[in-house]
This record gives sequence, structure tokens and C-alpha cells, in this order.
Amino acid sequence: MRVLVTGGAGFIGSALVRHLVAESDHAVLNLDKLTYAGSPTTVAGVAGHPRYHFVQADICDAEAVREALAGFDPEIVVHLAAETHVDRSIDGPERFVETNVVGTLRLLRETARHLDALPEERRRAFRFHHVSTDEVFGSLGPNGRFAEDTAYDPRSPYSATKAAADHLVRAWGHTYGMPVLVSNSSNNYGPFHFPEKLIPLAIAKALAGGMVPVYGRGQHVRDWLFVDDHVRALRRIFEAGRPGETYCVGGGAERTNLAVVTAICGLLDELRPRPDGRSYTTQIGFVPDRPGHDLRYAVDAGKLARELGWQPLESFETGLRRTVAWFLANEDWWRAAAARYGGERLGLAR
Repeated sequence: MRVLVTGGAGFIGSALVRHLVAESDHAVLNLDKLTYAGSPTTVAGVAGHPRYHFVQADICDAEAVREALAGFDPEIVVHLAAETHVDRSIDGPERFVETNVVGTLRLLRETARHLDALPEERRRAFRFHHVSTDEVFGSLGPNGRFAEDTAYDPRSPYSATKAAADHLVRAWGHTYGMPVLVSNSSNNYGPFHFPEKLIPLAIAKALAGGMVPVYGRGQHVRDWLFVDDHVRALRRIFEAGRPGETYCVGGGAERTNLAVVTAICGLLDELRPRPDGRSYTTQIGFVPDRPGHDLRYAVDAGKLARELGWQPLESFETGLRRTVAWFLANEDWWRAAAARYGGERLGLAR
């Protein structure tokens, strides 16, 4: 099949692109604006492959999206392009509304036009897969997990815009008959993760000899999912999922932020000891918490396992070891990415 991936130069999108080129026979069109968090370096390993194609375009640009759809003529659209960092959404929510809501709207409109022009057999086989987050469900207490029927309760500008996009996609399925799929995943981590998020930021700060920042007292809990496991789930969903359905994707690996950072320091102690012999844990420091910081996320991926046979292959321990080892072996990549960010504290605007 021909698969159009929006945001295919970002963290999760590039992992999906690399997986599809290496592990399937699908042709792939990567449509990406190349913002600060997207880089051609994430897909450099497949850039010369005959089944890989790239278009630099913004999903808010309806004409560019229309041309990409007409030129590539996909059977599958996997929509990953989004602004994703909660802290940035607190400082500048307008950009999140523009990309995540308006961009999704324009992509849906142009995809619907493309779909209407297809013959009936191809219309039935077509899929629009919207990739979302567990953050749309709000914050959990000490018990329970998010599932496909959990009510929406977004708490940040980021999660509110992703919730809006989810609703738009389902509306296009119900009102216009578009064969849509929605998946909501837990926190991802792995290679090529832009160093503004917790795990890559902690690695970068530790290796630079600075303070490794932990919000509040580090007791916020997230369910961690290795990115390669996530993209295997995405492929399974758009190849075999039922149109109109939602699938939750989780790693089954709940950890507090403090436990995650402590584990990173332990791996660095083993793989690249500090010259002075001290542990990297001595660099951990607590900083003021983010406004409205959700306490706990956890995901029940049982439907995905029962209906589509997916299970994560990596435990948190094996996935984190792979991640730390990758960052140690690819310092040029993440140092260049970090230079585009600067490492400054975000998300304290009121």
C-alpha cells in the first residue's frame, strides 16, 4: 500500500517511517513541515530508498496537502503531525490550536476530497488513522487505567487541542463516512527523541554535568512505551483495525518521574561513569512544578491485544537501556537538537 505519514520527521513519525521502509513493502510519503522538533536526520537512513518519498509542507496549507494527496494517491493516511510539548502549550497555546486543531481540520477536508474521487473498492479499503495521546483523558488517582470508553477530561492547552482533533476525526467518520481510526498512546521514549522531554532531557543534562531537573517532588506517574513498540501497534491498527474504532496503546510500565530519572542515572553510572567516580544521581534537583500537572496516567491496552494481537516487546528496563545506549552513541545528533532548544525552562507562564 501507499502510506502518507504526516509529521514523519518527528520522533514517533520517523520511527514509523523507518519501520515501514525496513519491515514492510509499503511505499511511504513523509509530509513534514520540519519545525524545531523535526529533522531530516531522523530519516536519513531510509532517505535513498525507492519506496521513501518526502514533501516539506505544513498540514495547515490546504493546497500543499491537496497536491501531496493527488501526487502520491495513498490508501492510508497516518496523522502524527502535531505540537506535543505541554510546557510549550502553556507558554504559547495559539500555535497548538493552529497546528493540532486547524491543521487536522484542513487535513480531513483535503483527505475527504481525495476519498470522494476514488472508485468504490478503493474507498472501502482506505483508512485515515489519527494518532493521539492518553492525556486527553485527564488525570487518574492512585487506581484505574484509561481505556477506549474513558470520558475526555483534558487539563492542558496541549491535551485540549488533541482532544479537539480526536473529536473532529470522529465527526468526519460519522458525518461524512470517512473510514477513520483513532489511537491514544501513553508516553513514548526511545532513539531520536527531541531533548525537551523528560528522558532525553535527563540524559543530556546529566552528560553535560548540569542539574537534572525533576518537577515538584517527582511523584507524577506515567505509563512508558518504547517507540518501536508503538509504531508496530500503529501499523497493526491501520492494517487490521476496524474503521470507527479507537485503540489505546500502552507499555504497561508505570513509573514516577523520579524513578525514571534515577534509573537513567544508574545506567549512565554503568555505561559512562563520571570521571570523579560519583553517581549521576547527585545531579538530580527538584524545580517548581508545571501549572496543572496531571498526577498519573495509565493505559489499558487490552482491546489492542485481544482484537489485533499486539503486545509490547520491550520492558521498561530493556527499552531504557537501549535508549541510553543510543544517546551515548549518537551525541552529535542530540547535541545539535539540544542547541535548537537551549534547555531553558518552559511552561511557567501564567
